[in-house]
Amino acid sequence: MSIIVGGIAGWIAGQIMNGTGYGILRNIVLGIFGGWAGAWVFDMLDISAGNTTVGTLVTSVAGAVVLVFLYRLILGKR
Repeated sequence: MSIIVGGIAGWIAGQIMNGTGYGILRNIVLGIFGGWAGAWVFDMLDISAGNTTVGTLVTSVAGAVVLVFLYRLILGKR
């Protein structure tokens, strides 16, 4: 289930940040690492998106968007 949610989250983050996805493998990786990053950020800010699939998706998308932003900031890529 986490691969499916990760793929969807990565694709959504790609749509938000780039206007397109990043390919299925990158979408999945972005979504999974985004889930970890989003959970960490949400925990630090004491925010809860819920313990459902939708909440996990929201957290993963938020984290993936942050990861894409940092990637572009550090490497200067679009």
